[in-house]
Amino acid sequence: IIGDAEKARELRDKILKSKNWGYKILGVVASSEFSDGNVPYLGPPEHFKKIIEKTNPKEVLITFDKTRHSLLMDIANFCADRKTVVKIIPDLYDYFMGQVKTFHLYGMPLIEIDAQILKPWQTTIKRLFDIVFSSCAILITFPLWILIAIIVKLESPGPALYSQIRVGQNGREFKMLKFRSMVKDAEKKIGPTFARKNDPRVTKFGRFLRKSHLDELPQFWNALIGEMSIVGPRPERPFFVEKYSKMIPYYKRRLAVKPGITGWWQVKYTVYQESKEEIENRLKDDFYYIENMSLKLDIEIIVRTIFLVIKGHGQT
Repeated sequence: IIGDAEKARELRDKILKSKNWGYKILGVVASSEFSDGNVPYLGPPEHFKKIIEKTNPKEVLITFDKTRHSLLMDIANFCADRKTVVKIIPDLYDYFMGQVKTFHLYGMPLIEIDAQILKPWQTTIKRLFDIVFSSCAILITFPLWILIAIIVKLESPGPALYSQIRVGQNGREFKMLKFRSMVKDAEKKIGPTFARKNDPRVTKFGRFLRKSHLDELPQFWNALIGEMSIVGPRPERPFFVEKYSKMIPYYKRRLAVKPGITGWWQVKYTVYQESKEEIENRLKDDFYYIENMSLKLDIEIIVRTIFLVIKGHGQT
């Protein structure tokens, strides 16, 4: 149990009186020490990392009198990495949109933050859908792949396909494929740079590819082999993942699911900006998708994506 002393004591007393809940309390981490012969006091909340590593609990119950957003985020992120379930009082719902399930524990409302977002059968269905959809997409569009590759090679020196390291599910890195839309070695002098409108590094044919999203066709291969999904949060490069994680502590929680070729954020916005406000807006959409993941939502996003591709709403 982690929380303010009084709230932690109240929750401890409820659990001790309700044996049928099935909890064995390993200890209390509270803002001020209190003596208790039944449950040990383990230390203040600020030392939660060492305490959790030492006690290795299956669940962490959090109860604070006053909202402590930063500490709460740190605890949730730390426990997520350890696959430890976190349960908190439900008035902080807005801060955990990505991975929450509200439920009642014998009349006591709690929010559960669980690393397992989808049930095994749901994960299997999503994976089967990715395999079938990406296989069909590759077979249907492969003649277009050949044509695009030829034009890219003829327009400028360099490979037709371009691979770039991106961060996938649970922080695993992979090589994301695209048709090259920029000049060769576009970042050799300036280093990693966020894509921008009317980017001078983009070739003439590359602008058409980016506007029509045809440069992303090879990513169906990434989806087929399981590195990506058809629908999910957009994968970012390691440089930007670390950069955004420093700006926004809970940024990496979007890595709990496979990244997607398209997603909820991609079909809602067509303007690309690198600002804290823009990144936070993208996170809200990513968390909305993660919270509401379903085959129905995936199909809706795919249909919206097709309309955007037809209208040519890609970035140039």
